[in-house]
Amino acid sequence: MAMFTHVTVGTNDLAKARSFYDNVLAPLGYKRLTDLGDNGSIWGVSAPEFFVLKPANGKPATFANGGTISFQAPNRTAVAAFHKAALAAGGVDEGAVGPRGWAPNAYAGYARDLDGNKIAAYCFTAE
Repeated sequence: MAMFTHVTVGTNDLAKARSFYDNVLAPLGYKRLTDLGDNGSIWGVSAPEFFVLKPANGKPATFANGGTISFQAPNRTAVAAFHKAALAAGGVDEGAVGPRGWAPNAYAGYARDLDGNKIAAYCFTAE
C-alpha cells in the first residue's frame, strides 16, 4: 500500500509550471494526466500522483523551507536526465547528480522548480 494518495505544490505561474514539469518528469516516466482549467494540473504514470495548483485561498504560492519532494527514477540515467531537464527549464541546482550515503545504492539529483519548491529524483538500484 502506498503511503500517500498524492503530493501537491503551489505555483504562481501555471503555464510555466506546466512546461517545467512536463519536461522534468518525462525522463522519469511521468506524464501530465489532466489539467484543472486555470487552477492546476496533475501528473502521474496512470493515476493522479503529483499536483501543481494555484493556492485555493488566492494568496501567493510559497515553498516549504526544509521540504523536499522526491520522485522515483527507474535508473541512474533517468536521475541525470531529470536534473538536466530541471536546469534547462530554468530550475536551480540544489545538489549535483551522484551517490547519497544514507542508503545502499542511493543515487540522486536535486533542483528547485520555478516557484522555489525543492525536488529530487532518486534511484536505489546498483549501477
